[in-house]
Amino acid sequence: MAPPRPVLRIGWALHRALFGVTGGRLGTARPGRRVGTLFLLSVGRRSGAIRRTGLFYIEDGRSVVVVASNAGSDVDPSWWRNLQARPDAEVAIGRRRVPVRARPATADEEARLWPRLDAAYPDYARYRATATRPIPVVLLEPRRPAPG
Repeated sequence: MAPPRPVLRIGWALHRALFGVTGGRLGTARPGRRVGTLFLLSVGRRSGAIRRTGLFYIEDGRSVVVVASNAGSDVDPSWWRNLQARPDAEVAIGRRRVPVRARPATADEEARLWPRLDAAYPDYARYRATATRPIPVVLLEPRRPAPG
């Protein structure tokens, strides 16, 4: 079971600080049998400021797959609302940054990805069972950086 929301917030804040202090050497991990961790750098839909959000992920070919679960909350997470407004973003995994474009998974992709996501992070199944909203699966697909 996931820890309470205040504990999650503190944990991710410490995680973000560790990533920043070490220049990306610590704070992210590639997925194995469990989810990996990355930082999503997106643009705030109202502020226009860069937002750095820690997320769990799995890989699907060249794409990174994340879940807009908001720990099972009945509202979409801010980072997903930001990506819906401006789908171009970056993911940081270690010292590597990859420009990506976000999109929701199709129904077929969700059907294929949910078993893998649940196996990598079992709380996702509980979130889907208790939330009053559909929990989106989001694909972050590599894109070419803008020239200049």
